[in-house]
Amino acid sequence: MESVNIYDAKTRLSQLVDKAAAGEDVVVSRNGKPLVRITKLEVPKRRIKFGLLKGKLTVPTDFDATLPDEVVAGFEGR
Repeated sequence: MESVNIYDAKTRLSQLVDKAAAGEDVVVSRNGKPLVRITKLEVPKRRIKFGLLKGKLTVPTDFDATLPDEVVAGFEGR
């Protein structure tokens, strides 16, 4: 873990962020006292649960039937 003073951190911020993104933590200090740590953020993994609604939904038999003319006209702005 690298430790840098706050002045150096201001001038080398881009380099320090690159190091943190690569997995190396960087500690920023003022007057020799650690203040903050620059570290890589972990992206939370989203778990997909397949079949969660299985058996709870039904699709009507006329699902893909032609819409009435007045409904189609409403979508087309007529």
